[in-house]
Amino acid sequence: MPHSSDALIAALRTVVDAAGVSIVDAGLVKEAADADGRVAVTLDVGEGNSRAAIGSRVRETLLALGGVDRVDIRWRDDVPGRAIAADDPMPGVKHIILVMSGKGGVGKSTTATNLTLALHRLGYRVGLLDADIYGPSIPTMLGISGRPVSTDGKHIEPLERFGVKLMSIGFLLEDPKQAVIWRGPMLTGALQQFMKDVQWGNLDFLVFDLPPGTGDVALSLSQRVRSTGAVVVTTPQNVATDDVFKSVSMAQKLEIPVLGVVENMSYFLDPAGLRHEIFGKGGGQAVADFAGAPLLGQLPIDTTVREWGDKGTPVVQAAPQSPIAQMFIAIAERLVDTIAEGAEDTGLPTIDRSGGQGRVRLPMAK
Repeated sequence: MPHSSDALIAALRTVVDAAGVSIVDAGLVKEAADADGRVAVTLDVGEGNSRAAIGSRVRETLLALGGVDRVDIRWRDDVPGRAIAADDPMPGVKHIILVMSGKGGVGKSTTATNLTLALHRLGYRVGLLDADIYGPSIPTMLGISGRPVSTDGKHIEPLERFGVKLMSIGFLLEDPKQAVIWRGPMLTGALQQFMKDVQWGNLDFLVFDLPPGTGDVALSLSQRVRSTGAVVVTTPQNVATDDVFKSVSMAQKLEIPVLGVVENMSYFLDPAGLRHEIFGKGGGQAVADFAGAPLLGQLPIDTTVREWGDKGTPVVQAAPQSPIAQMFIAIAERLVDTIAEGAEDTGLPTIDRSGGQGRVRLPMAK
């Protein structure tokens, strides 16, 4: 039998905020409802509180109630947006998050996709831009195909899946196995069109899945738009971190704030529950220390991430209450906390954007 709202509020009264006050008495709990074991809670973060800390306590408290299988938290708060210049190509986007690495094969696209869906599950308006022009994987990972439509012949309408707006060069290719063989100016020209000509509308977060390395895409982005900052993805071993350090160094030179580091494939839990650090340990923390940024999370090797990604439904969407999905959601909450804490310091200085780039005509369905 579902719990009444009063029963849920009574349980939440035991959760306290950073000042030691019940989150109910502090007015942070806006709604709480149980639909056959799926509890939905709407919260304000309040002053001086952490979404990650309060979210963890709320989930733990409600899951301890009998008959509760899942807890979904939606945050009702207004995180101060990035600095938006007069010529910004996406003035309706409050935060641009660059997911980057200096190394291929570390799970950057998987992290970007699940982070995007985690932010959406937390109640934010979110989009995902697949900026990996040479190796677009977002269409496969989100199980979506089709060609974007232009209603006015000038602007592209993004596709949408699971409530998230999407754009990828993969949507514009006749054959998904077709190689994109473009030089730098064409690459950056296409990316600029994805920013300027796509009708992103009003979003809280637009996540960019950047290609690996330190090439034209990141440089072009730094010249065209003020991002909120970057999330850097790595694996623990030196062969990965050696390249990821370079990616952090590039971000610093381009004055892109590093918001945090995600260590992927950190360990593996065998059927007996024993932890095996098959790629070593400490790499993520070393990158975080080098960047002067928090380690947002350490993700284990989990076959369900690969299985659901291959099926076109990322694990955060397919199994939101699974341990690995909850890790992604916790990373998203820590990321928003980091942005909120450093909101006054994340704006980039004025950048000279006088250099022009070639324009690539992208095919669109009319």
